[in-house]
Amino acid sequence: MYQDKVALVGGALGLVLEQIKQAIAQRGQCSLVLAGGSTPKPLYEALAQQDLPWEKLHIFWGDERYVPPTHPDSNEGMAREAWLDAVDFPAANIHGMPTSAQDPQKDASRYEAELREFFGVSAGEFPVFDLILLGMGDDGHTASLFPQTAALEVCDRLITVGEKSGQPRLTFTIPLINQGRCVIFMVAGANKQPALQQVFAETADPVAYPSRFIQPQGELWWLLDEAAGTVLKSFNNLVIE
Repeated sequence: MYQDKVALVGGALGLVLEQIKQAIAQRGQCSLVLAGGSTPKPLYEALAQQDLPWEKLHIFWGDERYVPPTHPDSNEGMAREAWLDAVDFPAANIHGMPTSAQDPQKDASRYEAELREFFGVSAGEFPVFDLILLGMGDDGHTASLFPQTAALEVCDRLITVGEKSGQPRLTFTIPLINQGRCVIFMVAGANKQPALQQVFAETADPVAYPSRFIQPQGELWWLLDEAAGTVLKSFNNLVIE
């Protein structure tokens, strides 16, 4: 647990750099999935200051609002502004979610096909990303997997269509996230406390708090600032650092 958001971002930067370097050393490249929202933006700005072999990084997104990358609500647009367009990043290594078909289901299928081609996996198989960054909303959602929505039930696809307030979003499915070698949640703010209590409770409904569904085969890290994480100090089954 970190004292504040600045310290949280610093801790996340160290962990992300470690995972990137490990992936490159072991597999020659790193597949990195970015999150949207305000919490990871300073992390992306910090990554832009690093001296990394950009040609060995491949960037993906775990979810996207159904808007063009130039729209102010675009997750891709935010990451480009904060990081990707600020360094000499190869355009071919940036794998944004398509949002131009005027049909979210069609674009979800297009992105799934791109992932299958990139990783060389056939239907029925799930690729393994090196590093997946996630946030959590105050309702317990992550990516665009919102409480009580049909996207939570999709287990045979890589990408599906989520929705919030009637607005479609493209999103990784739960089983795709859970194939990750390393999944990192970044959560900040006192408004996240009620959801965190339910996510870490011994028993709770994951359909109501979808972040509970995220149990990857690899490492799982929850990076919290004190405003968010202090509520977990009373949980006897957790080690809070």
